[in-house]
Amino acid sequence: MITGTLVPALGSGSLVGFILGLLGGGGSILATPLLLYVVGVADPHVAIGTSALAVSVNAYASLVAHARKGHVWWRCAVVFALIGTAGALLGSSLGMLVDGRRLLLFFGVLMLVVGLLMLRPRREAPAVARPVDLRMCALTAGAALVTGFGSGFFGIGGGFLIVPALILATGMPTISAIGSSLLAVGTFGLATALNYAGAGLVDWALAAEFIAGGILGGIGGMLLATRLSASRHMLARLFAALVLAVAVYVIHRGWSG
Repeated sequence: MITGTLVPALGSGSLVGFILGLLGGGGSILATPLLLYVVGVADPHVAIGTSALAVSVNAYASLVAHARKGHVWWRCAVVFALIGTAGALLGSSLGMLVDGRRLLLFFGVLMLVVGLLMLRPRREAPAVARPVDLRMCALTAGAALVTGFGSGFFGIGGGFLIVPALILATGMPTISAIGSSLLAVGTFGLATALNYAGAGLVDWALAAEFIAGGILGGIGGMLLATRLSASRHMLARLFAALVLAVAVYVIHRGWSG
């Protein structure tokens, strides 16, 4: 464990939790860069393993809130999470074999893609539930494996991938896809964290500090979200710009070593 991490870890966790509470997603992609460049974790693999644990806990906490509102399609969510966990284990195992600097480069490129996708205007399409047949099962399984692999490889929640994948495979409404995705996000993160922990690449005390900060920041973000509901699209675009800026920095650090 790194000494003297309490304040930066709590602050970084609070920022991630605040963004999650305010915008409903996306903040977890900043967890690894914050652990590396603010908290001071030297090993990218430790940062990824530790952030995966924090992401998992935050996702399960949010899942409870969505489940109470009836936003979770449990059968689809459970199947997606179980199949995708195999992908997460494979992705995290491969990620541990990749050189840390190269992994940061890949992570920075991913952040660029996420930031650009967040800048695109969202169009709400009418949900059309698909029949449970062989095609739907194959789509769900394929989407789960791919998103699980990406989540495990980068140690991220992957909600930005899982939500559209669930909509594509099942035709469920967006709000249900968001709620249902949290089970997969939490399970993928837990599988990744346990895989990294087996190799000694999770700082448990640091993860606890980060999670504590995330809980506090999440409460503040949710309280502010009700007051700034009309400005959420503008805030989301500002956050996308932040993600792009951090992506450039991560790529620079990964390239320069």
